[in-house]
Amino acid sequence: MDLKFASRTLLLAVAGVSFALPAMAQWQWIDKDGRKVYSDRSPPADIQEKNILKRPGGARMAAVPVVNENTETEAEAKAKAKTSTNANAPKLSGKDPQLEARKKQADEEEVAKRKAEEDRVAAAKAENCERAKKGLANLQSGGRLSITNAKGEREVMDDAAKAVESKRLQGIADSACK
Repeated sequence: MDLKFASRTLLLAVAGVSFALPAMAQWQWIDKDGRKVYSDRSPPADIQEKNILKRPGGARMAAVPVVNENTETEAEAKAKAKTSTNANAPKLSGKDPQLEARKKQADEEEVAKRKAEEDRVAAAKAENCERAKKGLANLQSGGRLSITNAKGEREVMDDAAKAVESKRLQGIADSACK
């Protein structure tokens, strides 16, 4: 009976171990803070090869430089492998055509807005220039001019008021008629 009991126990123990193995962590490495990390996923890219202690399947990989038959360096071999795996990938120009089109359209809209604003300012200056010239011509005609005061009453402009108004209109004409 002891033999049956022992064989059952051994069988259950082996079965338990075989079921537990896949659930155990398969990767082991030392992180940047110096702590051991156990995981079922591979370590992050910033972990150096020398800090990886255990890989899936129990194989410990030492950092051995890869050398091709053509005596390439490790960096050349990695670059060649990288380009060969990406040979079927589409060539990227580094530019997004849709983004470029939207940027071009936004630039064109900005230029159009700027041009419209410049046209509006130019039209306002031309109108101010024309009004100032007409006002100066009116003052220099020699006729009697009247203005409306704050109370709404009409007052005839004397020579001093004409000189002040003439000076003001001349300043507007000088700045607007350039």
